Amino acid sequence: PMQFDTWLLFAGAAIALAMAPGPNNLLAIFNGARYGVSSAAVGGIGRIVAFILMISVTAAGLGVVLAASETAFFVIKWGGAVYLVWLGIKSWFAKVNEDDDSTGQMTLMDNPGPFKLAKTEFLTAIGNPKAILIFTAFFPQFLDPAVAYGPQFTVMGVTFIAMETSVLLAYGLLGGQVKGLIKSARHMRVLNRFSGTLLVGAGVLLALTDRSRTTA
Repeated sequence: PMQFDTWLLFAGAAIALAMAPGPNNLLAIFNGARYGVSSAAVGGIGRIVAFILMISVTAAGLGVVLAASETAFFVIKWGGAVYLVWLGIKSWFAKVNEDDDSTGQMTLMDNPGPFKLAKTEFLTAIGNPKAILIFTAFFPQFLDPAVAYGPQFTVMGVTFIAMETSVLLAYGLLGGQVKGLIKSARHMRVLNRFSGTLLVGAGVLLALTDRSRTTA
């Protein structure tokens, strides 16, 4: 369904897009640092579900309509921006348990559970209209008009999701390395305030974004 050399070019571009710093990758790092690599991986399921929905919307042709709609872009953008700022404030003031030598650093932050972690990643991803713009502008560049459209889009969608999954695991592993350095409640508070500041900053940047900027 797709020429191998074209697929290689697509895969290289997809991994570069997936690796770009963004709100979801920040969440993967900080989930790994707070709760461990497995929690970061479980949380990442929400992001993957969101991207599968976006790719499906783009494949159905609705992505072009959404990308062209000023109102849809405005609503999604501001919804996502407000959510990121709220996450940042929540992170800044997150409850940290005091040091407990009997149970160790794992008790410094209570794990919210897999559903909440995945929901947060899902809402963060779905609230970023740049993702729809990327799919509508990026995927068509690799389509061969002489070959059936559906199989090509399927290959690209599966490839992009595979790259995104690999990257979120890598960022989670990075966060897991940071986790080993967090040995007190004070360290955890510093991490929470750092992550909160970055998330608020990401929300502000998203609010300032326009449709001409399609980079993740």
